[in-house]
Amino acid sequence: MFWKKSPSDKLKKKYEALLKEAFELSSVNRKLSDEKTAEAEEVLKEIRALEKKG
Repeated sequence: MFWKKSPSDKLKKKYEALLKEAFELSSVNRKLSDEKTAEAEEVLKEIRALEKKG
């Protein structure tokens, strides 16, 4: 069966991917790493807002 992922699950996956990318960039390009970390923080805010609603 194919189960649809909830918006929260999709955001969590995106958050994890952004953190992984930020970690990989941290040894190569610190500025890009910081940008990815900031993006991840915004996604985390969205996750928390969704969890607060539901």
